[in-house]
Amino acid sequence: MTSYRNSDPRPPIMVGSPPPVEWRIPKLDWDRPPWNRWAFQNISQILPTAPVSRGDAKSIPIKQKLRDIGAVEFDAIDGRRVNVDQLLEDTYTDGFIVVKGGKIVHESYYNGMSPRTLHLSQSVAKSITATVTGILIGQGLLDPQAQISDYLPELINTGWNGATLQHVLDMTSGTKYSEEYTDRASDMGKTDVACGWKPIPADADPAIIWPNCIWDQIVSLTEQDAEHGNRFYYRSIETDVIAHAMERVTGRRLPQLISDEMWSKIGAEQDASFTVDSSGYGLACGGFNATLRDYARFGLLHLNNGKCGRQQVVPLEWIQDIRSGPHGLFNDIGRESFPNGCYRNQFWIEDINRETAMCFGVFGQFIYISPEYDLVAVKLSTWPDFLNFEYKINTVRAIHAIANALG
Repeated sequence: MTSYRNSDPRPPIMVGSPPPVEWRIPKLDWDRPPWNRWAFQNISQILPTAPVSRGDAKSIPIKQKLRDIGAVEFDAIDGRRVNVDQLLEDTYTDGFIVVKGGKIVHESYYNGMSPRTLHLSQSVAKSITATVTGILIGQGLLDPQAQISDYLPELINTGWNGATLQHVLDMTSGTKYSEEYTDRASDMGKTDVACGWKPIPADADPAIIWPNCIWDQIVSLTEQDAEHGNRFYYRSIETDVIAHAMERVTGRRLPQLISDEMWSKIGAEQDASFTVDSSGYGLACGGFNATLRDYARFGLLHLNNGKCGRQQVVPLEWIQDIRSGPHGLFNDIGRESFPNGCYRNQFWIEDINRETAMCFGVFGQFIYISPEYDLVAVKLSTWPDFLNFEYKINTVRAIHAIANALG
């Protein structure tokens, strides 16, 4: 079945007690259309999760100064003039928020989402995890120049042998891993099984060895296909390597770490959550869930130089390193979207001559953090496809147009 837009009638996915068989979420395809339009807002109903507590502190409201931005136009990638309202419709939006000058200028929800709904972030989780990596570096518990095997000695026998933590943060290790989303037998397909997101496909080759958890997959990756530090190649498993190192040096599980070091300090409105595998490991590379406003608070934490109020939550040095550290490595695929961009510390850099950092997740998850505009924008979506170049670039162009219109 194809997906449905927000202006279309919503099909009765998971409606009824019990829902009819034909409208129940399929375990193998819950992230595919149209099922993802329901599933990304209801992860705890289909997968095991662990809470990321917001703690006992009071939520810090974000002030509002609402503006009508729906008619703001931009040049779409196909040459058309498109306005923001049309973009939100065309790109299967679930939630969209823009914060300018510390105030919410736009906030809207679609497809049944509400301000209290937790939404799956996919690879935005990488940037959230890495932010706490930066906190641990500031505490002296991790060193970017240390070899990752200093923290996880088992990796001496894997493709990460000799790689530094910085190599892994920048996805420039030489470890062989195939990030092919539509191939269920690829390394990424095995990650889906290892993390508990998917069952082993019924038609899988019986000769394939499927990992039981993420750690089992990490230690099974014994090959290198490049020299460490010589290339950028996006591989989700790198974030999980970082997270295991974080857990090892602190003795705390990832959901607790994110809560203790960051989520309880940003004035969040709601507890967040991670999906967990059979070993109880929270999926750092894509399993984080939170509300739209709380994703905006995460963006504001970065925009405000790592501070929430007067408290320095994230070291300023880490924030500065993301914005203007020793950038350079990228690849042709990345340059198709951002010709002068790069990847640093699990963030996408739009232009190495500017300070804007971005977080991206498949199916249309997006956080835009711009010191130049004094702006944070968050868009949560459920695209029909893992990747869509047109949707991504049009969203970035819309953000530029909104920022310019707001002045």
